[in-house]
Amino acid sequence: MKSLLAAVKSFVAALLLWSFFVGCLAASSASGAVLDGTRKDVATYAGVAVSLVAGSRIAKKPRIKAFLSTPPVLWFLFLFNGAVAAVCYFTMDGAKGIMAAVGMGLVSLGAAGGLIAGRRKKPAQAVDQPWY
Repeated sequence: MKSLLAAVKSFVAALLLWSFFVGCLAASSASGAVLDGTRKDVATYAGVAVSLVAGSRIAKKPRIKAFLSTPPVLWFLFLFNGAVAAVCYFTMDGAKGIMAAVGMGLVSLGAAGGLIAGRRKKPAQAVDQPWY
């Protein structure tokens, strides 16, 4: 059983991690409404970088990792991101549309890889039985 201090530390660390993730995700997507020029670019790229780091740290937690690797979640990610890739390709012009479609397509293929890897059955383990 954890002590009270360890529980509070864990809660504060998780709260800060989620706050960084959500705050930097918002900064990366909404900085254009508040900032202009170079400051907008810096806020966007810094927000993307910090939210990627925080998101990858969150995804490594056992509960989140177990949830993200379930077949229903992987199917949703595969289909949704594949649809978003197709919509991006047809609705956005130029290189931005192509890059958005490629990025979302890669995420969709990653979810498909998780589905395929999950379908492979592990071979049955031999049981060491002394009576044979």
